[in-house]
Amino acid sequence: MPLDPYAWIDKSLDTLHRADWYRSVKSIEGMAGPVVTFDGQEVINFASNDYLGLAGDPRLAAAAIEAIQTYGTGSTGSRLLSGHRPLHEKLESAIATLKQTEDALVFSSGYLANIGAISALVGPRDLVLSDQYNHSSLKNGARMSGAALVDYAHCSLSDLRQQLQEQRHRYRRCLILTDSVFSMDGDLCPLPEILNLAEQFDSMVLVDEAHATGVLGSGGAGCVEHFGCRGRPLVQVGTLSKALGSLGGYVAGTASLIDFLRNRAPSWIYTTGLTPADTAAALKAIEIIQSEPEMRSQLWNHVHYLKHQLDQLWETGLPAHHTKRLPSDSPIFCIEVQDAAAVIRVGQQLRQLGLFVSPVRPPTSPTSRLRITLMASHMRSHLDQLLLGLKKTLLMP
Repeated sequence: MPLDPYAWIDKSLDTLHRADWYRSVKSIEGMAGPVVTFDGQEVINFASNDYLGLAGDPRLAAAAIEAIQTYGTGSTGSRLLSGHRPLHEKLESAIATLKQTEDALVFSSGYLANIGAISALVGPRDLVLSDQYNHSSLKNGARMSGAALVDYAHCSLSDLRQQLQEQRHRYRRCLILTDSVFSMDGDLCPLPEILNLAEQFDSMVLVDEAHATGVLGSGGAGCVEHFGCRGRPLVQVGTLSKALGSLGGYVAGTASLIDFLRNRAPSWIYTTGLTPADTAAALKAIEIIQSEPEMRSQLWNHVHYLKHQLDQLWETGLPAHHTKRLPSDSPIFCIEVQDAAAVIRVGQQLRQLGLFVSPVRPPTSPTSRLRITLMASHMRSHLDQLLLGLKKTLLMP
């Protein structure tokens, strides 16, 4: 009998099952929002990155429909060939205005924006220093570039400094990569201090604002605005698929940076342009977050309330000894659970109580945890139901 060169796949799947790392999709029906139908059950949604509730906003839908009626459903080609539309330029101008940068470039996803920007900025003669908890797209962009990739300890300025002292002089260029809001923890990077080190060691900085755009900063521009770092030399990358309720990614920075990426970023040059519908929806979302700051205020009211209630819960010693709430300065709250089997069990128990909370396991995160995300469109009663559900499930043996 001939050997089956694909037999290893079934063995690999079996290993995933035994380690409780196996993943499968379940359908969410109906409109995006704080209450959804998940796998046939109505649940309060604490698993969405739709922080401002814009994915279900009828104004974004109307803008998308108008764009389809004007331009059709697809961009039909790469932006350098047949895929460029006036909407793309309007969106890039709106992003640059929001970020207060000279220019911006829209990609077809945030993942493509990261791998395209990184692989264009550095190559085999260069060094990339990456926070160990960075998103997969940042790390994969560094690997694709061919640059030497070194992780530094999560948010550790001392380790970053040490790596720069030991490594920087060996390479032509150096690029420091960091998320601004870490998606599986909820904490923020020490951006001003990272920029200070970059200046000292003649290094570039790329910050991924995926979970900060629309959420942080007085105008919703993200962590760069929140930390008062506008005007400092850096590369800002982000997504249109979270608080902006659409799809796509962007890079914002100097005019020369954006011009360079148009000519050198492979994931922009060689892929179809963002669809007219997604482009128009994101453009409308930016208009809304700039004109309606009360959405962001409502979100942060929820964040402060939940944080206070969780602090009280932990101070009483009620949660089981194998759980720990991780520090957070964002609408992302994570509760560490002892192992993958336990976090799956707790997630299922919460769902039985009508609460949709993501159980996250390695390799997505370094440890197993419940990941809770808040939306401006949640009601206070939703948060109280979540707190009651956490008390019940975390006290269960």
